[in-house]
Amino acid sequence: MNIISRLCISGYRSLRDVRLEVGQLTVVTGANGSGKSSLYRALRLLADVAQGRIIQSLALEGGLPSVLWAGPEQFSRAMKAGTQPVQGTVRKNSVSLKLGFSSDDYGFAIDLGLPLPCPPSRFDRDPEIKVESIWTGLLLGRSNTFAQRKGPAVSLRNQEGAWRSIMTDLRAYDSMLTHCSDPRDAAELLLLRENLRSWRFYDHFRTDSEAPARRRQVGTRTPVLASDGADLAAAIATIQEVGAEDELATAVADAFPGGSIDVRQEGGYFEIEMRQHGLLRPLDAAELSDGTLRYLLLIAALLSPRPPPLMILNEPETSLHPDLLPPLARLIAQASRHSQVIVVSHAEALVSALQAAGAKRIVLEKQLGETVVPGEERPVWNWPMR
Repeated sequence: MNIISRLCISGYRSLRDVRLEVGQLTVVTGANGSGKSSLYRALRLLADVAQGRIIQSLALEGGLPSVLWAGPEQFSRAMKAGTQPVQGTVRKNSVSLKLGFSSDDYGFAIDLGLPLPCPPSRFDRDPEIKVESIWTGLLLGRSNTFAQRKGPAVSLRNQEGAWRSIMTDLRAYDSMLTHCSDPRDAAELLLLRENLRSWRFYDHFRTDSEAPARRRQVGTRTPVLASDGADLAAAIATIQEVGAEDELATAVADAFPGGSIDVRQEGGYFEIEMRQHGLLRPLDAAELSDGTLRYLLLIAALLSPRPPPLMILNEPETSLHPDLLPPLARLIAQASRHSQVIVVSHAEALVSALQAAGAKRIVLEKQLGETVVPGEERPVWNWPMR
C-alpha cells in the first residue's frame, strides 16, 4: 500500500473539518491548544477501527457527546468577521464524527453517530458506526467504491462491477474491517485491516524511577518496541542481532559523542548498559537520566527491524536537552526511508531540522475555537453518504 496522502477529520473536538496533505515525512506543529493532540488522538482512533475498539476508545473519552465539535455547525460570514457573536444555528446535518484517509491505492472513511433513543439502552452513550466505505485511489466516488457499509448491511463490488451483500446484521459497534475481512473474497478489507493494525504510536515514554524501561526484563526477540518501552533491552539486542549494529552505534554516538550501548544478559534477563565518555564503568538503565533513557527508547523505536507502514511520534522532544534535537531529526529522517513518519511537535528546533531534512511542515492554528491550517490549499475530499 502506498503512503497516505490525505488525512481528513470532521467533528472531533476542535477538528471541525480538517483536511491535510501529508508526505513520507511530515511534521505537524502549532501553538499550545492549536489541536495537535486532537489530531494525534484522531489518528489513534483510526487505527482503533482495525483493532475493533474504537467504541471503547471513545467511551474512555466520555462517549461521543464529549468528543464532538462543541461549536456551531457552520460559521456565518458575520461570525467570522466578528460583527456577530458566535451562536448556534439550526442543525442541517446529523451529528457525526468522521475519520478518513486515502493513498494512491486505497481510501477508507468511517462515520460515527448517536444511537436512536428507542429502544432504551444502558449503553446509549456508545456511538454507532453508521457508514464505512473503502475505495480505490485518492477520492471517493460512485464508480471506485468497492466495499461499503450502511447501518447493519455490508456489500462488496465484484470485478464485473456488480454489488453483492455479504452481511445484513452487522452490529452498530462492529466495523466491517474486523467482521468482514475474508482472505477468499474480501482480501482488500483484510489487507487494509492489517495495514491499520501495523501503525505504531509512540507518545511520552515513561522515564520515572518506576518506569518499565528501567527494570530488567525477560529477553525475547523483539522487532517492535512496546509502546511503554518495557522491552527496551530486548529491542536493542534484536537490532544488534539482525545486523543493524552499525546503525545503532552511529545513532548513539551522534547523540552522545564517545558513548555506546550494549545489553547485559543474566539468567535470561536483559538489561541495558551504556558507556559514556569519561566514565570508568557502564551505567545501567536505573542510573540514566530521563532524557538519555528517552532518547535510547526513541532509537529503539526508529531503528525497528520491522518498519511499520506508518509511525506517529507525539512530542518526541519531551525531556530532551536541546542539543539532542538535531541528532533526533537525523534519526527520524533516516527512519522515514523505510516508513511513513508523522511527527507532532512544538519544538521549533526539531521542526526546523526536520523541515531541512525534507519534511512537509503543517502549522495548525485556532480560529474561533476551530483548528485550521492557514495558507494551505484544502485537498478535495468526499465523505460517504449515510
